[in-house]
Amino acid sequence: MSFWTDAHCHLQDEFFDHAPDAPAQVGAALDRARDAGVRRVVVIGTGAESSAEALALTDISGEVEIFATVGLHPHDATEDLAPVAELARSGHPRLVGIGECGLDYYYEHSPKARQRRAFAAQITLAMELDLALVVHARDAFDDLFDVFESEGVPPRTVIHCFTGSPDDAVGCLERGCDISISGIVTFKNAEALREAARLVPLDRLHVETDSPFLAPVPYRGKKNEPSYVSIVGDYIAALRGEDVETLRRVTSANSARLFNFPAG
Repeated sequence: MSFWTDAHCHLQDEFFDHAPDAPAQVGAALDRARDAGVRRVVVIGTGAESSAEALALTDISGEVEIFATVGLHPHDATEDLAPVAELARSGHPRLVGIGECGLDYYYEHSPKARQRRAFAAQITLAMELDLALVVHARDAFDDLFDVFESEGVPPRTVIHCFTGSPDDAVGCLERGCDISISGIVTFKNAEALREAARLVPLDRLHVETDSPFLAPVPYRGKKNEPSYVSIVGDYIAALRGEDVETLRRVTSANSARLFNFPAG
C-alpha cells in the first residue's frame, strides 16, 4: 500500500519550544500523521540552532520515519553559515539535504546581496556533499534563475512551497528543479498556483505541509501538522484529475529519489 511523505515541515519548532508537554505533543502529531497514511517526514533546518534540532529530532523515528536538512533561511542570511556547514559535514545518517535556503524579496529581512551570497554558498555545499537542495523562493524568481546560471543547479533540487506563476514553474522545471506544493494550493485566492500545480509533471511533484505554518483549508488559520499532507495530496489529486493512490505512491517515490532516503 502506498503512503504519503511530508517533504517539508518544521516539527522542531514545536518539540523544542520548552513546553513541558512538547515531546508528548510531537508524539501525538506523529501518531496522527501515521493514522493519515504518512510514513515519512523531512524536518527542515533554517539556521544553526533549528538545523541541530532537526537532526536531533530524527532520533525519535519510529512508524513515521524522520529525516532532516540543515540550512540558513534567506531571512537570516546575515548570520554565519559556518555552523550550518559544520553540521552538513557531520555525516549524520539521516541528513538528506541543504536548506531551506534561497531568496525572499517579499519580506527582504536580509539585504538582497547577502541573500544571494548565502544562497550561492549553500548551492556549493549541496554540490560538494551530494545532498538535495531545498529552495525558498518568494517574489525573486528572476534573481533565483540568475544565481542558478552563475552557480549551477544541484542535480537534486526542489522549490519548496512553490507560490510563483505558471511561467515561474516552467522556468524552474526547465532548470531541472522539482516543485513541492503546500496547503496554499487550497486557498481561495491561489488560482495561479493551482494552474502551476496542474502543469508540473507527476514525476517532478512533491507534497508538503510546511507545518506548523500554512494549514490547508478547512484548517486555515490553525496550527499545521504533517497529518494534513494527506489533505494537500487529496486536493492536488482532484485538481489534476489523478488517482489519489497514484499521487501518494509517485510523490513519495519522488521524495525518496530527491532526498536519497536510506534503503529499508
